[in-house]
Amino acid sequence: MVGTDGALPLPWLAAPLQQGLQAQAHALLLHGPEGVGQFDLAVTLAQGWLCEAPIDAPAKPCGTCVACRLVQARSHPDLLVLLPEALREPLGWAGGDAEEGGAEKAGKSKPSKEIKVEAVRAAVAFAQTTSARGHGKVVVLHPAERINAIASNALLKTLEEPPGNARFLLSCAAPEALLPTIRSRCQALRLTLPQPEVATRWLTARGVAEPAVLLAACGGQPLQALEWSEEGIDAKLWSQLPALMLRGGTAPFLNWPVPRLVDALQKLCHDALCAASGAAPRYLPPGTVRAGADNAALTDWARNLTRIARHAEHPWSAGLLIESLVNEARTALVPQGIAGRGAPGKPIHSDR
Repeated sequence: MVGTDGALPLPWLAAPLQQGLQAQAHALLLHGPEGVGQFDLAVTLAQGWLCEAPIDAPAKPCGTCVACRLVQARSHPDLLVLLPEALREPLGWAGGDAEEGGAEKAGKSKPSKEIKVEAVRAAVAFAQTTSARGHGKVVVLHPAERINAIASNALLKTLEEPPGNARFLLSCAAPEALLPTIRSRCQALRLTLPQPEVATRWLTARGVAEPAVLLAACGGQPLQALEWSEEGIDAKLWSQLPALMLRGGTAPFLNWPVPRLVDALQKLCHDALCAASGAAPRYLPPGTVRAGADNAALTDWARNLTRIARHAEHPWSAGLLIESLVNEARTALVPQGIAGRGAPGKPIHSDR
């Protein structure tokens, strides 16, 4: 969202922000790749729609009016931000409007990753009440693909005929996962990856060393690159990933969340297949992935990683799983003709 200095924290969102502010739709669907700031744009758009700066103000949101300050404080009475319980704290909305109507039962062991029907019904009821400050009401739903089927159906009628001057903002990375009837009721605003030079400047300003390496590692998604850096995954470690896997070293990865390691290995596998066919790598720096691995072994490895990724959130014995993943990577990456090379390892789980 825009702060009191009026600056947009993610500069590549300036053009989509203006498009969204000019849109006349009562329901707007922001969609694009993860890690570019869909949620940030949704909240900033909501701030712009609720901004109380004069009509002739140079820009909205202004960042300084009462309404903008209330949004910044997460306490605007006409803004409801609807998130799955598991995302409230990571996104900085762990309380207030973010939980209204969607709080899970106390003592639940694992936060929900879905936006449930009770929360959507509460959002519909919120939209039907009178605006407290007279500038309309805004409901932000993120990520929209986490709205379950029952909740989606509960939202349809309100999206088609929103009450009064209420507006809905849905943001997601997978619009194809939404019901066609949801998509058809929204005006779409597509986000794209920022230009690499813009993203690397932004990452450099935040203290990320060799940002171009991490940006490529994250598929051009600057927010994910920043997250990796904050978690201790730097350009040096990423560049060493192929060599570490060939040596069978597990120590650098023992503290990685399993989904993060599986994602990294899928990227390494992709680039190893590129090297085997003479193509340039996408995620790792040129020259770090050795050519010569067997295509069939790499394809089997890719298949196994896809199966594991489906269950990456399962409560595995992390140490054993990481050891298995590293051993499987080492087996698949060893160039053809080197003695002792076995068949690719099998995943330690079965499909269910």
